[in-house]
Parts: sequence; structure tokens; C-alpha cells
Amino acid sequence: MKRFHLHLVSDATGETINSVARAVIAQFEDVEAVEHFWSLVRSKRQIDNVLAAIEATPGVVLFTLVDKDLRDRLERGCRRLGIPSVPVLEPVIEVLSAHLGSKVRGQPGRQHLLDAEYFTRIDAMHFVLAHDDGQSAHDLDEADVVLVGVSRTSKTPTCFYLANRGIKAANVPVVPGAPLPPEVMNLTRPLVLGLTITPERLVEIRRNRLRILHQDAETNYVDLEHVTEEVLAARRLYARRKWPVIDVTRRSIEEVAAAILQHMARHTGAETVYSTHIDVEAAVE
Repeated sequence: MKRFHLHLVSDATGETINSVARAVIAQFEDVEAVEHFWSLVRSKRQIDNVLAAIEATPGVVLFTLVDKDLRDRLERGCRRLGIPSVPVLEPVIEVLSAHLGSKVRGQPGRQHLLDAEYFTRIDAMHFVLAHDDGQSAHDLDEADVVLVGVSRTSKTPTCFYLANRGIKAANVPVVPGAPLPPEVMNLTRPLVLGLTITPERLVEIRRNRLRILHQDAETNYVDLEHVTEEVLAARRLYARRKWPVIDVTRRSIEEVAAAILQHMARHTGAETVYSTHIDVEAAVE
């Protein structure tokens, strides 16, 4: 395992630089980053303190600083120390500025302002909490999307991921031998999507869940034959209702969400609402 120091410098909360760093590090095997976070850096004195720390623990520097003087001060200091530094947002900002013919505001933390989008996300998060696992079926028609699936098909985490994008998502479990709530069968506004998974993968996930809960008993919940029929019954339900189906087998929450958002775009007749390097179509059955 190769260890190195990684200094993350931001003039705001540091969420952006942290996400970028984690995404990049994930592309390397046998590498461990010792992360040093420097958030809300907005003065020359703070930059000098950061440089002193970088000198004490040399490593790669990633930064998001919108103030030009602070950027220049940090970059000069890194050059003096022989330390590589990368302004992760600057190339994107420069391209957009040139394309739009618009000047950059240069306001730290602007993406975290309490605007309408922020409150939309909070409202969506409250909606997910109130409509998790089939709760509050009486007002499901207020949802943007309703996910239906058997137990352990990532319904809840996917809903929370969507809520963080301002989407009101609800999820309803398909329980063997029990009909879905009539409110689900009579939905008119939301897009309803069925989540499916291979029985073998589902048994694996459920067994891991039981081990975490220290419940290793052999039950229908993890019996392959029973689980296969459970998955097939859910698929037959989706087919009867003509609900689109997404296979979540071996797919991350982000990939599943990307497929959902593509379905939502088609459902509303809007342009694509989400783009990603992931092969979205491969996630859609």
C-alpha cells in the first residue's frame, strides 16, 4: 500500500474538493491518501498557514479557490516548495466563461446559498422519509417517482440519492403473498418503476444482512428457490402493470439513479435531465 499526503484546500465547505479527490483516488489500487482538509480558507494569513503545513507534510495539493490573489499566493508557495498543485475547478470555469461570454462572480461557497433549489432538496428529503417502505400511501400521487421492488433491492438508498437532487421519491415493497396498496395501483401522476435483481445476488445480499443482524437462521428469506419465485412474481406484476423495469444487479446506487432519471425524462417528455459517463442504457432493461 503506497501512502501519500493529499492537501485539500477550499474557500468553502470543502465538499466539492473532497468529492473530486475521492473519485480520483478510487481509480488507483493499493494507494492510501492521508488527507489534510483546509476549508473556509479566505485570507492570505490562512494561505500562509496552509503552506506551512504543506511544507511540513509534503504531498499533492488540490484546491478550489475563486479569489485570484489567494490562488496565486497558494500556487507560488507550492512552486517554491516543489509541490504539485491542481486548481480542480479552474479549467471548467474558464471554458464556461469563454463559452458564455460571462465573467465569473468569484464568490466563495456560492453553490451553498439558501436558494430555491436548496429548499427543493430539503422538501424532497422530507418526502422520502415520510414515504419510505410503503408509508403514507394516501398521498403517493405527490411523488415524482415511485420505486417498487422486493426486499433488499436498494429502494431506500436510491430514493435518498434522488432526493438530494430535489426529486420526490417514494418506495413500496413487494411482499410475497400480499397485494400492493390500492393507492399504488391507482397512481396517475408519478412514474412507477419496478426494480429487479438476480435471485442469486439477492440471496447473497440478504445473507449478508442477516449476518450483520446476527440472524443466520435458514428461512424462505434466503432460500434460493423461494427467492427465485419471489423475484419472478414481482416481474410478472411489473409486466401486468406495464411498469418499466430496472435491473439493479451489481449496479451502484448512482448507476440505478442515472437510469431512473433517464426514464423520468422520457416520462415527462423533457430533455435528458441527467448525464454521466456511465452507460445508462445498459442499466435499463
